[in-house]
Amino acid sequence: KIVLKMQQSYPGLNPDMRAWKVQDIVNFQEELLKKVNARISEKWFYTHFKTSADTLPRIDTLNLLSKYAGYSNWDDFKFKNSPSNAHPLVAPKNANRYFVLIPVLVILVLVIFYFVFKIISTRDYKFVFIDEETQQPITNTIIEVALLKEGAPQSSQLCKSDGSFLFSTDKSIVSFVVKSPHYHTDTLTIVLDKVNRKEIVALKPDSFSTMLDYFSTVNVKDWQKQRNQLDQSVADKAVICQVFDSDKDKVDTLNKWEFINRLTMLPGSHQDIRILEKKYEGEKISFIRFKQSEAKK
Repeated sequence: KIVLKMQQSYPGLNPDMRAWKVQDIVNFQEELLKKVNARISEKWFYTHFKTSADTLPRIDTLNLLSKYAGYSNWDDFKFKNSPSNAHPLVAPKNANRYFVLIPVLVILVLVIFYFVFKIISTRDYKFVFIDEETQQPITNTIIEVALLKEGAPQSSQLCKSDGSFLFSTDKSIVSFVVKSPHYHTDTLTIVLDKVNRKEIVALKPDSFSTMLDYFSTVNVKDWQKQRNQLDQSVADKAVICQVFDSDKDKVDTLNKWEFINRLTMLPGSHQDIRILEKKYEGEKISFIRFKQSEAKK
Protein backbone atom coordinates (compact mmCIF):
# COMPACT_ATOMS: atom_id res chain seq x y z
CA LYS A 1 0.00 0.00 0.00
CA ILE A 2 2.93 2.35 0.80
CA VAL A 3 4.54 1.62 -2.57
CA LEU A 4 1.28 2.36 -4.43
CA LYS A 5 1.00 5.67 -2.58
CA MET A 6 4.64 6.56 -3.31
CA GLN A 7 4.27 5.72 -7.00
CA GLN A 8 1.65 8.45 -7.30
CA SER A 9 4.49 10.95 -6.71
CA TYR A 10 7.33 8.84 -8.14
CA PRO A 11 5.93 6.72 -11.02
CA GLY A 12 9.25 4.98 -11.72
CA LEU A 13 9.70 3.77 -8.15
CA ASN A 14 10.79 0.13 -7.73
CA PRO A 15 7.78 -1.79 -6.35
CA ASP A 16 10.11 -3.89 -4.14
CA MET A 17 10.87 -1.77 -1.05
CA ARG A 18 13.84 -3.99 -0.20
CA ALA A 19 15.49 -2.77 -3.40
CA TRP A 20 15.00 0.91 -2.67
CA LYS A 21 18.13 3.02 -2.93
CA VAL A 22 19.20 5.78 -0.58
CA GLN A 23 17.43 8.46 -2.65
CA ASP A 24 14.25 6.42 -2.62
CA ILE A 25 14.42 6.24 1.19
CA VAL A 26 15.01 10.00 1.40
CA ASN A 27 12.03 10.63 -0.88
CA PHE A 28 9.91 8.39 1.36
CA GLN A 29 10.99 10.33 4.46
CA GLU A 30 9.98 13.59 2.76
CA GLU A 31 6.64 12.13 1.70
CA LEU A 32 5.86 11.13 5.29
CA LEU A 33 6.82 14.54 6.58
CA LYS A 34 4.71 16.30 3.98
CA LYS A 35 1.64 14.04 4.09
CA VAL A 36 1.36 12.96 7.74
CA ASN A 37 3.82 15.32 9.43
CA ALA A 38 5.94 12.44 10.69
CA ARG A 39 9.43 11.11 10.16
CA ILE A 40 11.21 7.79 10.31
CA SER A 41 14.97 7.30 10.46
CA GLU A 42 17.00 5.59 7.81
CA LYS A 43 18.02 3.05 10.42
CA TRP A 44 14.38 2.28 11.16
CA PHE A 45 13.77 1.74 7.46
CA TYR A 46 16.67 -0.69 7.17
CA THR A 47 15.57 -2.51 10.31
CA HIS A 48 12.02 -3.10 9.18
CA PHE A 49 12.18 -3.11 5.38
CA LYS A 50 15.64 -4.20 4.38
CA THR A 51 15.69 -7.16 6.79
CA SER A 52 13.17 -9.70 7.98
CA ALA A 53 12.20 -8.38 11.41
CA ASP A 54 10.57 -10.79 13.84
CA THR A 55 8.43 -8.09 15.49
CA LEU A 56 6.16 -5.35 14.24
CA PRO A 57 7.09 -1.68 14.63
CA ARG A 58 5.51 0.26 17.47
CA ILE A 59 1.81 1.01 17.20
CA ASP A 60 2.35 4.78 16.76
CA THR A 61 4.61 4.09 13.76
CA LEU A 62 2.09 1.63 12.34
CA ASN A 63 -0.64 4.25 12.73
CA LEU A 64 1.25 6.94 10.79
CA LEU A 65 2.27 4.51 8.05
CA SER A 66 -1.38 3.39 7.78
CA LYS A 67 -2.49 7.00 7.63
CA TYR A 68 -0.02 7.71 4.84
CA ALA A 69 -1.36 4.71 2.89
CA GLY A 70 -4.86 6.17 3.08
CA TYR A 71 -6.35 4.55 6.23
CA SER A 72 -7.46 6.07 9.52
CA ASN A 73 -5.04 4.01 11.59
CA TRP A 74 -3.51 0.59 11.98
CA ASP A 75 -6.79 -1.00 13.12
CA ASP A 76 -8.57 0.42 10.06
CA PHE A 77 -5.86 -1.01 7.83
CA LYS A 78 -6.12 -4.44 9.45
CA PHE A 79 -9.92 -4.48 9.21
CA LYS A 80 -10.04 -3.49 5.55
CA ASN A 81 -7.27 -5.89 4.56
CA SER A 82 -8.22 -8.93 6.61
CA PRO A 83 -9.04 -12.02 4.51
CA SER A 84 -12.76 -11.85 5.35
CA ASN A 85 -13.01 -8.25 4.13
CA ALA A 86 -10.34 -8.23 1.46
CA HIS A 87 -12.15 -11.12 -0.18
CA PRO A 88 -15.84 -10.72 0.71
CA LEU A 89 -18.15 -13.60 0.08
CA VAL A 90 -19.16 -13.58 -3.56
CA ALA A 91 -22.24 -15.40 -4.70
CA PRO A 92 -21.38 -18.28 -6.99
CA LYS A 93 -21.52 -17.40 -10.63
CA ASN A 94 -24.31 -19.91 -11.07
CA ALA A 95 -26.50 -18.09 -8.51
CA ASN A 96 -27.45 -15.37 -11.00
CA ARG A 97 -28.20 -18.05 -13.54
CA TYR A 98 -30.60 -19.70 -11.09
CA PHE A 99 -32.42 -16.41 -10.53
CA VAL A 100 -33.11 -16.34 -14.28
CA LEU A 101 -33.71 -20.02 -14.90
CA ILE A 102 -36.12 -20.67 -12.03
CA PRO A 103 -38.72 -18.03 -13.11
CA VAL A 104 -38.37 -19.17 -16.74
CA LEU A 105 -38.98 -22.78 -15.71
CA VAL A 106 -41.97 -21.77 -13.60
CA ILE A 107 -43.48 -19.83 -16.52
CA LEU A 108 -42.78 -22.73 -18.89
CA VAL A 109 -44.50 -25.19 -16.55
CA LEU A 110 -47.53 -22.88 -16.21
CA VAL A 111 -47.76 -22.52 -20.00
CA ILE A 112 -47.61 -26.30 -20.41
CA PHE A 113 -50.32 -26.77 -17.77
CA TYR A 114 -52.44 -24.11 -19.50
CA PHE A 115 -52.29 -25.85 -22.88
CA VAL A 116 -52.83 -29.27 -21.34
CA PHE A 117 -55.91 -27.89 -19.57
CA LYS A 118 -57.10 -26.39 -22.86
CA ILE A 119 -56.71 -29.72 -24.62
CA ILE A 120 -58.45 -31.65 -21.85
CA SER A 121 -61.32 -29.16 -21.52
CA THR A 122 -61.91 -28.74 -25.28
CA ARG A 123 -65.03 -30.57 -26.43
CA ASP A 124 -66.73 -31.19 -29.78
CA TYR A 125 -70.27 -29.81 -30.01
CA LYS A 126 -73.03 -30.27 -32.53
CA PHE A 127 -75.73 -27.68 -33.19
CA VAL A 128 -78.88 -28.72 -35.01
CA PHE A 129 -81.08 -25.92 -36.36
CA ILE A 130 -84.83 -26.50 -36.48
CA ASP A 131 -87.85 -24.49 -37.64
CA GLU A 132 -89.49 -22.77 -34.66
CA GLU A 133 -92.97 -23.40 -36.05
CA THR A 134 -92.68 -26.94 -37.40
CA GLN A 135 -89.98 -28.13 -34.95
CA GLN A 136 -88.39 -29.95 -37.88
CA PRO A 137 -84.68 -29.77 -38.86
CA ILE A 138 -83.92 -27.10 -41.44
CA THR A 139 -82.41 -29.04 -44.32
CA ASN A 140 -81.20 -28.30 -47.82
CA THR A 141 -80.98 -24.57 -47.29
CA ILE A 142 -78.17 -22.11 -46.58
CA ILE A 143 -77.48 -21.52 -42.88
CA GLU A 144 -74.50 -19.29 -42.17
CA VAL A 145 -72.97 -19.29 -38.66
CA ALA A 146 -70.45 -16.70 -37.42
CA LEU A 147 -69.03 -17.30 -33.95
CA LEU A 148 -68.53 -14.20 -31.81
CA LYS A 149 -65.31 -13.58 -29.96
CA GLU A 150 -65.07 -10.54 -27.66
CA GLY A 151 -68.16 -9.09 -29.31
CA ALA A 152 -66.80 -9.23 -32.88
CA PRO A 153 -67.92 -11.85 -35.44
CA GLN A 154 -65.27 -14.26 -36.65
CA SER A 155 -65.13 -15.92 -40.04
CA SER A 156 -68.47 -17.52 -40.85
CA GLN A 157 -69.11 -21.15 -41.77
CA LEU A 158 -71.95 -22.90 -43.57
CA CYS A 159 -73.98 -25.67 -41.96
CA LYS A 160 -74.25 -29.09 -43.50
CA SER A 161 -77.22 -29.99 -45.67
CA ASP A 162 -78.88 -31.67 -42.69
CA GLY A 163 -78.94 -28.32 -40.83
CA SER A 164 -76.14 -29.18 -38.38
CA PHE A 165 -73.02 -27.29 -37.40
CA LEU A 166 -69.94 -28.83 -35.69
CA PHE A 167 -67.23 -27.00 -33.78
CA SER A 168 -64.80 -27.44 -30.87
CA THR A 169 -64.29 -25.14 -27.89
CA ASP A 170 -63.14 -25.10 -24.28
CA LYS A 171 -65.60 -22.33 -23.38
CA SER A 172 -68.75 -22.92 -21.32
CA ILE A 173 -70.70 -20.15 -23.07
CA VAL A 174 -70.66 -19.32 -26.78
CA SER A 175 -72.30 -16.61 -28.87
CA PHE A 176 -72.87 -16.64 -32.61
CA VAL A 177 -74.86 -14.98 -35.38
CA VAL A 178 -77.08 -17.15 -37.59
CA LYS A 179 -78.24 -16.07 -41.05
CA SER A 180 -80.48 -17.96 -43.46
CA PRO A 181 -82.53 -16.75 -46.46
CA HIS A 182 -85.90 -17.87 -45.06
CA TYR A 183 -85.25 -17.21 -41.37
CA HIS A 184 -84.69 -14.14 -39.23
CA THR A 185 -81.06 -13.26 -38.55
CA ASP A 186 -80.46 -13.85 -34.88
CA THR A 187 -77.64 -13.50 -32.34
CA LEU A 188 -77.68 -16.41 -29.91
CA THR A 189 -75.86 -17.03 -26.63
CA ILE A 190 -75.90 -20.61 -25.38
CA VAL A 191 -74.62 -22.21 -22.16
CA LEU A 192 -72.98 -25.43 -23.31
CA ASP A 193 -73.69 -28.79 -21.72
CA LYS A 194 -70.34 -30.58 -21.49
CA VAL A 195 -72.09 -33.94 -20.99
CA ASN A 196 -74.79 -33.78 -23.66
CA ARG A 197 -72.91 -31.99 -26.40
CA LYS A 198 -75.79 -31.75 -28.87
CA GLU A 199 -77.68 -28.44 -28.91
CA ILE A 200 -81.04 -27.89 -30.62
CA VAL A 201 -81.48 -24.30 -31.85
CA ALA A 202 -84.82 -23.02 -33.18
CA LEU A 203 -84.85 -20.33 -35.87
CA LYS A 204 -87.85 -18.10 -36.48
CA PRO A 205 -89.18 -18.30 -40.07
CA ASP A 206 -89.10 -15.13 -42.16
CA SER A 207 -92.55 -15.18 -43.77
CA PHE A 208 -91.66 -12.39 -46.21
CA SER A 209 -88.69 -14.26 -47.68
CA THR A 210 -90.67 -17.47 -47.79
CA MET A 211 -93.48 -15.66 -49.58
CA LEU A 212 -91.16 -14.21 -52.24
CA ASP A 213 -89.57 -17.58 -52.77
CA TYR A 214 -93.01 -19.13 -53.15
CA PHE A 215 -94.11 -16.51 -55.63
CA SER A 216 -90.94 -17.06 -57.64
CA THR A 217 -91.39 -20.77 -58.07
CA VAL A 218 -95.12 -21.22 -58.75
CA ASN A 219 -97.70 -19.64 -60.99
CA VAL A 220 -99.72 -17.58 -58.53
CA LYS A 221 -103.24 -16.82 -59.79
CA ASP A 222 -104.78 -15.33 -56.65
CA TRP A 223 -103.10 -11.90 -56.87
CA GLN A 224 -105.38 -10.33 -54.29
CA LYS A 225 -104.39 -12.93 -51.73
CA GLN A 226 -100.75 -12.27 -52.60
CA ARG A 227 -101.20 -8.53 -52.09
CA ASN A 228 -102.93 -9.10 -48.76
CA GLN A 229 -100.05 -11.25 -47.54
CA LEU A 230 -97.52 -8.59 -48.54
CA ASP A 231 -99.66 -5.89 -46.91
CA GLN A 232 -99.60 -7.80 -43.63
CA SER A 233 -95.81 -8.31 -43.80
CA VAL A 234 -94.67 -4.74 -44.63
CA ALA A 235 -95.22 -1.74 -42.32
CA ASP A 236 -97.24 1.15 -43.75
CA LYS A 237 -94.32 3.60 -43.35
CA ALA A 238 -91.59 1.19 -44.42
CA VAL A 239 -88.58 2.66 -46.19
CA ILE A 240 -87.98 0.76 -49.42
CA CYS A 241 -84.94 1.46 -51.62
CA GLN A 242 -83.91 0.09 -54.98
CA VAL A 243 -80.22 0.10 -55.94
CA PHE A 244 -78.72 -0.40 -59.40
CA ASP A 245 -75.68 -2.17 -60.79
CA SER A 246 -75.24 0.35 -63.61
CA ASP A 247 -75.15 3.38 -61.29
CA LYS A 248 -73.83 2.76 -57.78
CA ASP A 249 -74.90 6.23 -56.60
CA LYS A 250 -78.46 5.95 -57.88
CA VAL A 251 -81.17 4.97 -55.38
CA ASP A 252 -84.93 4.92 -55.99
CA THR A 253 -87.27 5.14 -53.03
CA LEU A 254 -90.62 3.38 -53.12
CA ASN A 255 -93.49 3.42 -50.67
CA LYS A 256 -95.18 0.27 -49.48
CA TRP A 257 -97.81 0.03 -52.22
CA GLU A 258 -95.45 0.98 -55.02
CA PHE A 259 -93.29 -1.96 -53.96
CA ILE A 260 -96.27 -4.33 -53.68
CA ASN A 261 -97.46 -3.22 -57.13
CA ARG A 262 -93.97 -3.85 -58.49
CA LEU A 263 -94.21 -7.43 -57.23
CA THR A 264 -97.79 -8.22 -58.15
CA MET A 265 -98.88 -6.13 -61.12
CA LEU A 266 -96.10 -7.10 -63.54
CA PRO A 267 -96.12 -10.83 -64.32
CA GLY A 268 -92.83 -12.48 -63.41
CA SER A 269 -91.31 -9.26 -62.01
CA HIS A 270 -90.90 -10.75 -58.55
CA GLN A 271 -88.62 -13.40 -60.04
CA ASP A 272 -86.05 -10.69 -60.89
CA ILE A 273 -86.04 -9.03 -57.45
CA ARG A 274 -83.29 -9.84 -54.97
CA ILE A 275 -83.67 -8.62 -51.39
CA LEU A 276 -80.28 -7.30 -50.21
CA GLU A 277 -81.28 -6.14 -46.74
CA LYS A 278 -84.39 -5.89 -44.58
CA LYS A 279 -85.13 -4.79 -41.03
CA TYR A 280 -88.03 -5.53 -38.75
CA GLU A 281 -89.88 -3.51 -36.17
CA GLY A 282 -91.91 -6.00 -34.23
CA GLU A 283 -93.56 -8.40 -36.64
CA LYS A 284 -93.46 -6.11 -39.69
CA ILE A 285 -90.73 -5.07 -42.08
CA SER A 286 -89.67 -1.42 -41.67
CA PHE A 287 -86.82 -1.27 -44.20
CA ILE A 288 -86.10 -3.05 -47.50
CA ARG A 289 -83.15 -2.61 -49.84
CA PHE A 290 -83.46 -4.58 -53.06
CA LYS A 291 -82.06 -4.94 -56.54
CA GLN A 292 -84.01 -5.82 -59.71
CA SER A 293 -82.71 -7.13 -62.96
CA GLU A 294 -82.35 -3.99 -65.08
CA ALA A 295 -82.91 -5.91 -68.30
CA LYS A 296 -86.43 -7.03 -67.27
CA LYS A 297 -87.65 -4.34 -64.85
